[in-house]
Amino acid sequence: MKILITGVAGFIGHHLVMELARSPEHKIIGLDNINNYYDKQLKYDRLAEQGITVSNEVPTELICSIKYENYQFIKLDLTDKIALENLFKDQSFDLICNLAAQAGVRYSLDNPDSYIQSNIVGFVNLLECCRHYNVNKLIYASSSSVYGNSQKEIFRTTDFVDAPVSLYAATKKSNELLAHSYSHLYGIKTIGLRFFTVYGSWGRPDMAPILFAKAILENQPIKVFNYGNLERDFTHISDIINGIVLLINNCLNGGNNYRIFNIGNSQPIKLMDFIAAMEVSLGKTVIKDFLPMQAGDVYKTYADISELVNETGYKPLMSIQDGLQEFLGWFTSYYERLV
Repeated sequence: MKILITGVAGFIGHHLVMELARSPEHKIIGLDNINNYYDKQLKYDRLAEQGITVSNEVPTELICSIKYENYQFIKLDLTDKIALENLFKDQSFDLICNLAAQAGVRYSLDNPDSYIQSNIVGFVNLLECCRHYNVNKLIYASSSSVYGNSQKEIFRTTDFVDAPVSLYAATKKSNELLAHSYSHLYGIKTIGLRFFTVYGSWGRPDMAPILFAKAILENQPIKVFNYGNLERDFTHISDIINGIVLLINNCLNGGNNYRIFNIGNSQPIKLMDFIAAMEVSLGKTVIKDFLPMQAGDVYKTYADISELVNETGYKPLMSIQDGLQEFLGWFTSYYERLV
């Protein structure tokens, strides 16, 4: 298949490129706008791992990877409708994996416009391109944040999700509604993935694992919200990518046009236990700055992954101990190069 992956300079998009580019039967085109939500150098370094060497002056035409002959990259913003249409017109894609988004719950409190533009306007532009250029298969990133502060023990895709507690969550719920409309009206097969607290090598620096690891190594305090009384369904990136690949291979022919899946580990970890495990792995104790609940945050996430298991045979394999070892091995090496 010819596959367009958006957000390839980001965390999940990078890992999906690295997995699919190894399969010579696929032709991959990666897209990213390389925005400045966090340090661009990490994004450039991810692209370099993909065989795409760029700097501050990134050309806006297709660049061929020097590592994978079936992979090309283009710098493009999904809100640029004309440029996006030209790409679809030139390429005849079989499948879109939309992993581009303005991420982060807390950042949305101060920068709402970036979420509306990227997560809603950009997503509609993608749907319109699928509609007009005969692409009838779309996998896209939703989020476990759509569940809000659900009082249920386990989150299921059949749960009520019309009470988001952050703008980020509201935009992800909007993506699901828009996908449903286009599936119904135009027969586009859409699969939304509600990701649960993804971590691992090449992760985002605004997420807890890197914030904590960096603080521990620098002997700096870490912010622990809700006084540490939080639980997260931490899911290693390798399990996330395995789930996406299984969906690409198993769920894009026949069946319902509109699907939503939870993709997680289904084993919530207490935040304080996660911090303690990092301290043990790094051989240091961190200073903890206990703070009240942050606006827009949720108390607990716990994924029911039974639908994904039944549909594809998905099985998360990475334990939290092994996952942290993989992540911290990468981080300490990468961090040493930066300092």
